[in-house]
Amino acid sequence: MIDYIINLFLLVLEKSFQLKQRFVSLGSFLVKICLTLDIISETGLLGARPTTHPIEQNHQLALATGDFLTDPLRYRRLVGRIIYLGVTRPDISYAIHTLSQFMHAPRIEHWEAAVRVVRYLKGNPGQGILLRADAELTLTAWCDADHATCPLTRRSLTAWFIQLGGSPISWKTRKQDTVSRSSAEAEYRSMADTVSEILWLRQLLITLGVDCSSPIPLFCDNQSAIYLSANPVFHERTKHVGSDCHFIRDEIVRGVIAPQHVSTHLQLADIFTKALGRKEFVTSILQLEGGIGEYRSSYVISIFLSYSLVITSLYLGLNICI
Repeated sequence: MIDYIINLFLLVLEKSFQLKQRFVSLGSFLVKICLTLDIISETGLLGARPTTHPIEQNHQLALATGDFLTDPLRYRRLVGRIIYLGVTRPDISYAIHTLSQFMHAPRIEHWEAAVRVVRYLKGNPGQGILLRADAELTLTAWCDADHATCPLTRRSLTAWFIQLGGSPISWKTRKQDTVSRSSAEAEYRSMADTVSEILWLRQLLITLGVDCSSPIPLFCDNQSAIYLSANPVFHERTKHVGSDCHFIRDEIVRGVIAPQHVSTHLQLADIFTKALGRKEFVTSILQLEGGIGEYRSSYVISIFLSYSLVITSLYLGLNICI
């Protein structure tokens, strides 16, 4: 019954989102190659040099002062297509979050940043999501926050990354609704949002007949937030955080989640909260695809598909839809 539901779900994804499902020995590989090639071709970057990471580190796009674009519709169309591509590309989640904030009045700097994302896509058009066939149906969650990252509103970023048996199934990058007065508060709010997503996914798996009796590990790189979630005594000094966040403690007592500390350089959700440099970004991508070095199969598949597309496009003039 579970296999039937999963196959039906994959069929709906393929028809609704134009996802190409490629069966390999390790499982199913979801990729949107056709859309990626269309974006590269439409932007006129077929001969451009690829980049290793989608957005520059320490960017100041929110404080850009360049001229406004004469044709903002072109920017909106490009970013909209990149957002659509993000269904199978967790690696551009932060870039999508950043670029989508300037839809109303894009400037030259914003267009250049969007073009850089396309150049990054050109380097690995075959990147996608690998759904492993041999993995156990257990949830693993990672959450992170970047305190006061917005220079205009001083609001923090919340990000989560949830895996099912080592395969990514849910990820998010969004700005928090209120201003956090400390990094611990920002991380705690990120934990609360992640727990809400975990509860929804857990109930979905239970409905499908999957056993979810074991506590779900929730990895966070902030010790203060972990102590705050596990120790109710601290709540007397954190009333300003909001009672909606304190339900984390209830889920810990129920045995639904088990917060655990993880080092920052092993935090898989770190790539969703900030623009990383080339070395840090590549390392994070390998961790996302393999769960801290367990395997790198989807990266190998991506390289194989990318080179195959380049060779095919030279002969067919990119008039292909794989």
